[in-house]
Amino acid sequence: DANRQISEYKFKLSKAEQDITTLEQNVGRLEGQVIRYKNAAENAEKVEDELKAEKRKLQRELRTALDKIEEMEMTNSHLMKRLEKMKANRTALLSQQ
Repeated sequence: DANRQISEYKFKLSKAEQDITTLEQNVGRLEGQVIRYKNAAENAEKVEDELKAEKRKLQRELRTALDKIEEMEMTNSHLMKRLEKMKANRTALLSQQ
């Protein structure tokens, strides 16, 4: 009976050692996944920060371009009015002659 119990305990010990080995392997695998996910998250945050900076830069450039367009449209309008006045003056001078 004692031999049977010893044999049973040896089997349970062997099974427990296998379970421990399996769990240690799972821990190692999961730690590797955590490291990969952490690196991926850090890279994603870095890319996000770069994209935000690029977006701010592009928005500044857009505002500058829109300001230039507005300025050029005002200049164009002013020049068109001057041109119309010059045409009117020329027409007036031609009709006086």
